[in-house]
Amino acid sequence: MAVDIYLTFNGNCREAVEFYADVFETEKPNFMTFGEKSPNPEYPLPEEAKNLIMHTRLAIEGSTVMFSDTFPGSPFTVGNNISLAYQCVEAEKLQMVYEKLKKEGTVGMELQETFWSKLYGQVTDKFDVIWQLSLINEDEVS
Repeated sequence: MAVDIYLTFNGNCREAVEFYADVFETEKPNFMTFGEKSPNPEYPLPEEAKNLIMHTRLAIEGSTVMFSDTFPGSPFTVGNNISLAYQCVEAEKLQMVYEKLKKEGTVGMELQETFWSKLYGQVTDKFDVIWQLSLINEDEVS
């Protein structure tokens, strides 16, 4: 399993990814917008979020680079817009990695079930490195 890079943009993710796809001559990217995600009536989606990119990825020379826009109202700081995405097929191992990373760190999102993953969490470790942790199915391993 590899550790992938995750880049976050402030509303210009689509433009950036199309640029990188051209630069590195990759396949045309598939974009998932916030407007396409499962709606939650408790958290109505702001109109300005509907066309923003929730997730996309590019395969660049054997590496996976993932991208998204920040959600409206979420802080965007250049320098903090890069995180590492750790994906694992074993729930116990993912839990262990999460517990170790959060010691002396800051939890951005507790490890929990989401609509895109059985377990997902986000931690900034004690060295200020941002980690996104996801449980994936073995058939999703590239």
